[in-house]
Amino acid sequence: MRYIKAKRTANLMLCLMLGISYVAAQQNIVPNPSFEEYSNYPLGWFYKGSDFSRVIKYWSSPTAASPDVFGPKVRIPRQWAEKGFGETKPYDGESMIGVTTYGCEGGKPHCREYAQIQLTEPLVIGQRYKVSFWVAPIHRSLRCDKLGVYFSEEEIREPTDDPLFFNPHVKADQLLAVGTNGWQEVSGEFQADKTENYILIGNFYPDEMVKTRDVVNHLNFGYYYIDKIEVKKMEPIIDVPLPSNEWSQIKMEPGKVVRLKNIFFDHDKAELLPRSFFELDKLYDLLKQNPTMQIEVRGHTDAVGEQSYNLPLSEKRAKAVVDYLLNSGISTNRLHHQGYGASMPIAENDTEIGRQENRRVEFLILSK
Repeated sequence: MRYIKAKRTANLMLCLMLGISYVAAQQNIVPNPSFEEYSNYPLGWFYKGSDFSRVIKYWSSPTAASPDVFGPKVRIPRQWAEKGFGETKPYDGESMIGVTTYGCEGGKPHCREYAQIQLTEPLVIGQRYKVSFWVAPIHRSLRCDKLGVYFSEEEIREPTDDPLFFNPHVKADQLLAVGTNGWQEVSGEFQADKTENYILIGNFYPDEMVKTRDVVNHLNFGYYYIDKIEVKKMEPIIDVPLPSNEWSQIKMEPGKVVRLKNIFFDHDKAELLPRSFFELDKLYDLLKQNPTMQIEVRGHTDAVGEQSYNLPLSEKRAKAVVDYLLNSGISTNRLHHQGYGASMPIAENDTEIGRQENRRVEFLILSK
């Protein structure tokens, strides 16, 4: 078994030079943790999970229920503003989200709302992690406990707005923000026993298992803002393992085509998702170790849709990989890119498994 170091040595040297504790400098593996990055600004309030997924970069709703976004360009409808929505300022930056946490019996429609995101690297089995996030209630919300996080190996896609019932890895066991409208940190530690890839945040318990407390002129549901979500490794650090036969068994020579297995894009888009950086750093390391190597990055799609659409999409995705390498310091004369659309399939296009195989990014070694 060999390991990706993810430039940890360089980070350690920088921390030592600056006199900073390396333990405190461990990287947060949650992208866009304070919801500051937008894919699209909302035109109105959110009513479906797909609305939230469309707006906040990298985040999505795992159900048909929608978290709410609060930020500089978000206008809150009067009927919700009159209930106190949006009165609290974000804990970190200019944006935050809000979720309903209680009230399935006669409370607010969408009595549970959740947000999920793919981590920048998978959890490492045996590694201890610290999880923290900040919450604040709207002032008329019932105060609740049980708000927490759950890690999943696969992305959750539930077509209904029903609650999700999981055993969270970290949760609040006490009532949150009792007697105050201010921010409170929820934190905890756990040891990973699976290579989970996604984090979900919300309340994963039925109403009868949730403690609540009334406030003056209270609403009949619980609702909390969420901000600044962090997941960090604790010492001792275990690096992300790679199978020993992955790249070490490949003879890197001119004419060899190597598939990049963990490159992620949003549907029909060419912007790299943060989880892709882990795989691209491997390619960066390969190019640094072979300073005269030249490659062509190739983008491919499945056969769904017209080639007039697939071809430019595949080229844009290949270019996104090249741009990442250029920004990392690889010389432009060593990098080429080409989109092939659906013209070079490696599997049948009549099954989803085959189409998934055909949707790929790979690189051709031009010279060593």
